[in-house]
Amino acid sequence: MNKDVMDLLHAALRAAKADGLVPEQADPPVLLEVPKRAGQGDFASTMAMALAKDAGKNGREVAEQLTRYMPKEPWLERVDIAGPGYLNFTMAPSYWHRLLANILEQGGAYGGSTIGAGRRVQVEFVSANPTGPLHVGHGRIAAVGDTLARLLEATGHTVEREYYINDLGKQMITLGQSLLARYRQHFGREAPIPEGGYQGEYLRELAKEMAENEGARWLDEPEEEAQRYCTQIASQRLLASIREDLDRFGVGFDVWTSEVALHLDGKVEQALKRLREAGHLYEEEGATWVRTMTFGDDKNRVVIRQNGQMTYFASDLAYHLDKYERGFDEIVDVWGADHHGYAPRVWAGMEALGRPRDRLKIVLVQLVALLRHGKPVSMSTRAGEFVTLRDVLDEVGRDAARFFFLMRRCDNALDFDLELAKAKSEDNPVYYVQYAHARLCSMQRQSADRGLAVPAPSEIDPAPLTLPEEQGLLRQLSLYPAVIEASAQLLEPHRVIFYLQEVAGLLHAYYNKHRVLTQDRTCSLARLALMQAVRTVLANGLTVLGVAAPERM
Repeated sequence: MNKDVMDLLHAALRAAKADGLVPEQADPPVLLEVPKRAGQGDFASTMAMALAKDAGKNGREVAEQLTRYMPKEPWLERVDIAGPGYLNFTMAPSYWHRLLANILEQGGAYGGSTIGAGRRVQVEFVSANPTGPLHVGHGRIAAVGDTLARLLEATGHTVEREYYINDLGKQMITLGQSLLARYRQHFGREAPIPEGGYQGEYLRELAKEMAENEGARWLDEPEEEAQRYCTQIASQRLLASIREDLDRFGVGFDVWTSEVALHLDGKVEQALKRLREAGHLYEEEGATWVRTMTFGDDKNRVVIRQNGQMTYFASDLAYHLDKYERGFDEIVDVWGADHHGYAPRVWAGMEALGRPRDRLKIVLVQLVALLRHGKPVSMSTRAGEFVTLRDVLDEVGRDAARFFFLMRRCDNALDFDLELAKAKSEDNPVYYVQYAHARLCSMQRQSADRGLAVPAPSEIDPAPLTLPEEQGLLRQLSLYPAVIEASAQLLEPHRVIFYLQEVAGLLHAYYNKHRVLTQDRTCSLARLALMQAVRTVLANGLTVLGVAAPERM
């Protein structure tokens, strides 16, 4: 509902651009919050301060100008300017009536917007090499990428989810050599794992399966042929396992793109040809380099090695160029934080290929530390040992895993306490939020038994909702559209988690202090409408996160 306030701010921004107060390209996200002090209005916005630098004025001057651009609305009592340029909005009583009616009318659609209408976005995430199972770090990236896609869809974007399969190069050769060694060991042959090879238990299992299906056929075949076959089998089986884990995690992809296919289709050679024709390739020390320093990289990069083999960077240039040429308005890559140094070279490469870097957004996701009762769980990579996403799902389930992976900003490291994620107590954040939803479902079943139903939107009388806790819940519910919009614009899914925890906290505090069903029928019906609105927002928010909204717990 405070979409009304957001619309006011958007209208003021458009007018400010038309008058030349701020440049046309200025596009700050519309962020709203509830002021911490009484008397500062119902909502506050920092938009004026965000625009101050672009406008060449101080925030308060910009705020005064913006208020003059805002149309008068009957549901808005007043707009005040505070401090360095806060815009404080005080709503008329009629606003809260409209809020409850709108939430109940829109139901599952409440919170969505059309800011992305007509824009196509590609979100590429996970893209783990098919050399082993997904680990917990991949799990966090999967949760972030899928939730970003859901947020973009909720704000009107047309979204395509993509997984890029790095199925070429030395890592794949090493994978085949490692499986071949395990296969030979299975038959009692002396066969050491190659230096830098894959040593996980999963390869022993693959070797056993290969022996059962193929017998001893590959023991004495030529090394190169046997290794090639082992690479093929291992990558197929591991990719199938990755798909199974992602499906179980509630993550699906529209497109799976293979690095091998990029080369077979000639797209890598075409990208390099474009760079050469543009004068951005040169030869040095027997290798071919691209002049990425010209476009902001810290050094130039090799695309063809001295031995004639193309680098991963050459493939990535072709892959990202292909994304641009598929016509997306925005491209979002979700990478592990260990790729932070890789982003500038990809942006530079796109500019060298004549593509604007601002269409490519890169979200870096920090590491996950597993804890048990607050103490670290060993995730040693020695001998190929690590905690897989499947291990975590087996222990805590999909809902807790997704929720916990999203609880911190992507650029912050995450502590994931396995025991806390399983706890059925208010200390467990996902249980706390899900229980709030289940509690409301239980209350509605009780009210139905007493012959009381949530009133139709047109019949809601919010006049009895005068308690401070009720006003607090109403304000919080009205923020939901702004939270979704900001989370999508800023590519920050953790905002939804924080918001839902706040709603659940307000709900539990209210529920523990006040009775919803009272002797006063008018009051009971108003509170039932409020509770239904809270339930709707909790369910919608959990759905955006890919987490269930249970009716019983």
